[in-house]
Amino acid sequence: MESLGGRFTMLNLAYKNVIMHCITMIKNPIRMRLLAIILMIMSFPLVSSAQRIFYSESERDDSRRTNFEIIGKVGANILVFKNNRSDNAISVYDNEMKLIERVKLDYMDDRWINVDFVPYAEHVWMIYQFQRRGIVYCMGVKLNQEAKRLTDPIELDTTRIGWAASNKIYTTVFSDDKQKIMVFKINSRNPNNFVFTTLLFNSDLQLQQKHRMQLAMEERNDYFTDFLVDNEGDMVFGKFVRRSGSDNISDVRLIRKKSDEERFIITDLKTGEKMLDEVKIKIDNTNRRYLFTALYYKQRRGNVEGLYTLIFDKGADNIMRESMLTFSDDLRRSAKGPDANLRLAFNDYFIKNMIIKRDGGYIMVAESMYTTSRGGAFNRWDYLSWNNPWASPMGYNYYSPYYNSWGSPWNRWGNNQATRYHAENIMILSFDKDGNMDWNNVIPKSQFDDESEGLVSHQVMNTGGELHFLFNLYERRTLLLNDQSIAPDGQITRRPTLKGLDTKIEFMPRYGKQISARSIIIPCQRSNYLMFAKVDF
Repeated sequence: MESLGGRFTMLNLAYKNVIMHCITMIKNPIRMRLLAIILMIMSFPLVSSAQRIFYSESERDDSRRTNFEIIGKVGANILVFKNNRSDNAISVYDNEMKLIERVKLDYMDDRWINVDFVPYAEHVWMIYQFQRRGIVYCMGVKLNQEAKRLTDPIELDTTRIGWAASNKIYTTVFSDDKQKIMVFKINSRNPNNFVFTTLLFNSDLQLQQKHRMQLAMEERNDYFTDFLVDNEGDMVFGKFVRRSGSDNISDVRLIRKKSDEERFIITDLKTGEKMLDEVKIKIDNTNRRYLFTALYYKQRRGNVEGLYTLIFDKGADNIMRESMLTFSDDLRRSAKGPDANLRLAFNDYFIKNMIIKRDGGYIMVAESMYTTSRGGAFNRWDYLSWNNPWASPMGYNYYSPYYNSWGSPWNRWGNNQATRYHAENIMILSFDKDGNMDWNNVIPKSQFDDESEGLVSHQVMNTGGELHFLFNLYERRTLLLNDQSIAPDGQITRRPTLKGLDTKIEFMPRYGKQISARSIIIPCQRSNYLMFAKVDF
């Protein structure tokens, strides 16, 4: 097939021949000079480097209330899981988002509770749980690129509870290289002593280890951070104390469970009386490190002073570095604008993303987020008290951690017309492997929505050479998807408005998922119907 570049080259040659003929026919030197300039322009190849957008058609059963999860690219197709009450299905799209088939998951029981996916290049593991006669089953099944079963459902574990479960009991996490998959549950019947059951599988979902351990919960205000598993199969999470009458975090401990050991290793990170905000954990598998970050304060319910960072070296089994970066006035002006109260500049910021560099450095992304209503502003203290990322024990003796990337009680579709959701500037800080700040920059924006938080905030797409930040902004009263990128040296480029945007379609970029080095799937809504867009860079 003739290439696009080849066709442009043939067109260029044709244009040159025509112009050369015109030049020979025209004696006026000025006209000859103009035609010569045109010839120079036409001598450059005509190459199109713009991104492309492909939209799916909205399906009849998919509305704004549809629960969904973007599974990713499996083989040549793109898979999206959808749930409408008791109806579960996977929509299979081709590379241009044309629906190939909607596969009903009839083997998922009507009393299904939760589903997780571990996607690979040519298949995907679907791990789901449902209840039948007082027993919760955790099952796994292997699907191909057409969402058809490659195996019969495999029973991974069961739990007898004796009542109707409304929340998931099992949590699934997997390593960055997807060679280790862990399914675990936590029994909180005794509030002073939690019982963990962990099941470690390989990439073929073959059980490698099953362990049962106890963890003392010494205080009523003990909480957990994110639960992660590294490439060696070790479970990693943090436990901290939120003192009675205080919203600040203290006494952070690193808790590890090695893949082949039936015990917890607890390391006091010696944060002592430091007043921290939400603690985030990130695994650096390349350098075998664990990165802890949090915003910090000088006093209870005080202003955010700066960024606390701790790096734990897994190989040396000790704390490698601890630092507290105080935000300068220049940084505060950049974060909130020149007219803002500098002391309050970071009080609405939440850490949204930690990106590990290959050499051990890292990039922190934080965003200003808050809500307002007729009753006043909803501040970070309300977020933290309403929705700690890992809830304290549920009333039915089992609980499983849940994560809300906003660190707030906001939900996808919203349910309070009197609430306005705000998402403003994005702050990006880059650090070298020794924890020194290389550069910082701000992407200014101002977003709000009165119905839900689905249309505000952003999504990051990593193309290797730069980070793309995708978010909605109003342009001439039309909500359009914008792209601003940041280079490795911190230089921000505002890209032209994305081509192929349909002004009747509203993007929800914060729920998007990168599916390849140059492509991202973003959910959208049009006339209250759910649809999806694929953006190729």
